[in-house]
Amino acid sequence: MVDILSREKRSALMASVRTVGTKPEMRVRRVAYSCGLRYRIAPRGVRGRPDLSFSGARIAVFVHGCFWHGHEGCRKAKLPTTNSEFWAAKIQSNQRRDIEIQSHLIADGWRHIVIWECETKNYATIVERLAPVITHYRGSEFLSRAIEASIK
Repeated sequence: MVDILSREKRSALMASVRTVGTKPEMRVRRVAYSCGLRYRIAPRGVRGRPDLSFSGARIAVFVHGCFWHGHEGCRKAKLPTTNSEFWAAKIQSNQRRDIEIQSHLIADGWRHIVIWECETKNYATIVERLAPVITHYRGSEFLSRAIEASIK
């Protein structure tokens, strides 16, 4: 398949694709901050450069795009019909890398939380996914109140 863009334009377009500060990531960061949690963003010292890192609790949070990481059963994870072999291989490669990173984190004594892009639209779901972090820093009573408040 021939690319309709020049090399320079394609390069500029691909360079503009964000890896940090995406909308789903910002939603998770807002919820974490509103729960009084403080975090590091993509820290260099933690394997896999998690989207959020809570070093005191040794918990790494990854906000995965449903398409890019192949969220099973999600409508956003549907493969394109053009060049589908390439995309299937690309997403499988991403999934293998995710498993490898998770294994390294566990070996280093870290826990990991994966929040899918499709889950970030619901405040309550984000609070539930961040429950281990909230409980570690704020306690289980705060977690209960945060969940109750998010349901109302």
